[in-house]
Amino acid sequence: MTSQIFKHRVLVIALFVMAAVGIQAQQPTMQSLIGQSVAKIQQPTPEAFINCIAELKRIDAMYPDSIQPKYQIALQSLTFSVMNPHDSRTENMMAEVEQTISKMEKMKNADQSDLCTLRGFLYMVRIVQDPAQNGQRYYIDVMQNYEKALKLNPDNKLAKQLQQQFFEGMRQATGMEINE
Repeated sequence: MTSQIFKHRVLVIALFVMAAVGIQAQQPTMQSLIGQSVAKIQQPTPEAFINCIAELKRIDAMYPDSIQPKYQIALQSLTFSVMNPHDSRTENMMAEVEQTISKMEKMKNADQSDLCTLRGFLYMVRIVQDPAQNGQRYYIDVMQNYEKALKLNPDNKLAKQLQQQFFEGMRQATGMEINE
């Protein structure tokens, strides 16, 4: 009698475990949700970025202790801002990016190279917004953040790419060669 009760309990437990695994497999992972959101920016229109950022904020609310949604929110907000420097939504986004970077700095798993890259990108957007006013003010900050990001992680592709774009933009703006 006890062996049948035991078998019945084992069977019930096994069914619960299988059901839980099946339910877990059906729920999308944080990475897949982020990937789906970012993939929607096939056409880089302002509205596509705004919608993507809104979705990323929802993902961040679902995974508040994760760095990746915060990183993507900051990155996509900065990308929107550099492409639309005078859009009415840009200033609010820039303030949110600063807050997001501050939150990420307090998280123990934050990649310092990524944080430096985001900070450099933030200053780069400020220069794009008003080159005459902000160029001299933020030029060194951009350079130092990208250099630090690459020193911390020489394989940081985004830092390399943004640094190259910055150098190219400075060459075009000044007509001078910039020492990389």
